[in-house]
Amino acid sequence: MIYLLALLPATALTIGGYLVLFVSSRSEGALRTFGKYLAFWAFTLAGLVILGALFAAAAHTGHRCPPYGMRGTHGGMYGPWGGGGRFGPEGQGAPPAPPLPPAGAPNPAGSGNPADNANPPPATAH
Repeated sequence: MIYLLALLPATALTIGGYLVLFVSSRSEGALRTFGKYLAFWAFTLAGLVILGALFAAAAHTGHRCPPYGMRGTHGGMYGPWGGGGRFGPEGQGAPPAPPLPPAGAPNPAGSGNPADNANPPPATAH
């Protein structure tokens, strides 16, 4: 769409260049030379406007565009993220840690220290 809007200034520059070229062809001396350079400059600017619009349109193709109902180039910046964390809405992110057992409860898996398992307490006979 941007290249269609660039046609307006490019057309104006082209028409202005031809007008300057026409007027300079009817003059003499330094004014004629200046007119040719000015017309060439107007044609060059018109071409650069078209090239700039084409490059801008090519660079814009991968982005989301707000007029079409999307979120713009920021994508999902303000929505929930897949990795969770502190930026997502409430209730998202990493699951909460399991509650700790009470202080006096025995640990069924052992203490985790290999020295405790190497010398078990002696068994008592009844």
